[in-house]
Amino acid sequence: MKVEKLLLTLVLLLAVSATTEAQEIPRSCDLEFPTGTSTRANVVTDAAGKRITYLGGGIVARCIGQGNRLTADSAEQYESEGRLYLVGNVHYTEPRATVTSHTMTYYQGDDHLHAEGDVVAVQSNGSTLRVPTTDYYRSTPQRPLTRMYAPGRPTVTLVQQDTSGRGRAPDTAHIVANTITMQGDSLVYASGRVEITRPDLLATGDSAFMNSGTDFARLMRGPSVQGKGTRAFTLTGGVIDVYSRNRQVERVVATPKGHALSKDLELVADSIDLRMQANQMQRAMAWGTGRAHAVSPEREIVADSIDAIMPGQRIREVRALRNAYAESNPDSGVVSTQRDWMRGDTIVAHFDSLVGTDTSSKPKIRELVAEGDARSFYQMKNSKGPQTEPTVNYVRGRIIDIIFETGKVATVTVTDKATGVLIEPAEASNDQKPGATPKGTKPGATAKPASPIKPPVRR
Repeated sequence: MKVEKLLLTLVLLLAVSATTEAQEIPRSCDLEFPTGTSTRANVVTDAAGKRITYLGGGIVARCIGQGNRLTADSAEQYESEGRLYLVGNVHYTEPRATVTSHTMTYYQGDDHLHAEGDVVAVQSNGSTLRVPTTDYYRSTPQRPLTRMYAPGRPTVTLVQQDTSGRGRAPDTAHIVANTITMQGDSLVYASGRVEITRPDLLATGDSAFMNSGTDFARLMRGPSVQGKGTRAFTLTGGVIDVYSRNRQVERVVATPKGHALSKDLELVADSIDLRMQANQMQRAMAWGTGRAHAVSPEREIVADSIDAIMPGQRIREVRALRNAYAESNPDSGVVSTQRDWMRGDTIVAHFDSLVGTDTSSKPKIRELVAEGDARSFYQMKNSKGPQTEPTVNYVRGRIIDIIFETGKVATVTVTDKATGVLIEPAEASNDQKPGATPKGTKPGATAKPASPIKPPVRR
């Protein structure tokens, strides 16, 4: 999950001049050709009296007083235009970068370099840009920040060396987009089918912006972030913002139309905020103008906002705030077309998230608590009636606390203003026909409910 930081640290210097930081005074490149080279020169004068110099036989050149080196098969220098044109096996090297291409053109008037033909730029740490053509603009008094523009769907391979001292292999990332623009040493703009790929992450979008100065990145227009591995997750939304520190993702926010999906939890809300640590989701918050939904195969929780605590990306607690509603499948063995449900101003669900090394299993519900005008409807397998008619329990109170054992309701505690009803179907005889009146009951009478199996505790 270090992709956005790696993107931001990439600085590919493509100028035929020395590297210049924004705060340094820019210098023009005055070329010199070291003695002992085999360069052949032919100088002609145009109608305006300006020189045109043709260089061949393999050239070696450098900018006077600037530690860089340029080689090519041949070159043409036009004095009237302030233009140097290099052809064939062009190589530019300096301490921080190396650039190769088929041709290069340097415009001295605006300190602008244009490279074409299998352009490859390699930074000293191994980060690489591959692109058909690119333009690099040096910093000048009129243009304080350098700018690099790479159209033609460039590919960037980023390398981040391990600084922990643990001897780990460098991190790598591959970025592909229709166009990449870099401004200064910190701002990166990518547009057109942006793809960022790492062994642990795939991020896509139609455009992206990154700022290494603030450790911030933004993906726009259909963005998606997918975490890989045994605890994979996916996050989508209208816009995705990524916040990092020390090359580690700490926070990912999607809004509007946020949608987060992991092995244990699915969140749908106007805004979703994921908190990360060690490349894993630790907490997920959902809110917005619409209702927030937390969904799993067993249950669904709806509220104005939802806060899910999931250390190690295993769900431990879910808090649903304001006008909360939760529904779940009934206990195993219960045959019913209805789901159990609970309402309250606040609902808190606790899960058994510690399951040893079994990463394939999902945490089971341990406790469910509703507070504030709480109501609960749940079903249990009856001991006397038909299997298709479960025991039904409906209770109300200020607080309802349901304890589960092995995924089944064990106890229900209702606190303050406790009311409710428990209905258990009457026992059916062996020869009772469907729709017939139970024996011992007069036509039109109602069968008396049996005594409850596990009545709720009222306080």
